[in-house]
Amino acid sequence: MYQVVLAPLVTEKATALNEQGQVTFKVALEATKPEIKAAVEGLFGVTVKAVNTVVVKGKTKRFKGRPGVRSDWKKAMVKLGEGQSIDLTTGLA
Repeated sequence: MYQVVLAPLVTEKATALNEQGQVTFKVALEATKPEIKAAVEGLFGVTVKAVNTVVVKGKTKRFKGRPGVRSDWKKAMVKLGEGQSIDLTTGLA
């Protein structure tokens, strides 16, 4: 499960979605929606209603004057059941 869900995303947009019952995670690039759902339910003990994913393409940057490309990564927005939440400030047990 820790290889599917890599890290929580804490941005302004993710915090605004958290107030509406959605939590955003950085997940493995090859992870599928059912795998993400099972991992979040197993790790945090919540029920997941829906999972939306997007592959964030890597930016083109310059490294020591030479062009390079950052790696692509996948973001998952997980909608939780009614009245449930995940506190991202505390560590996992």
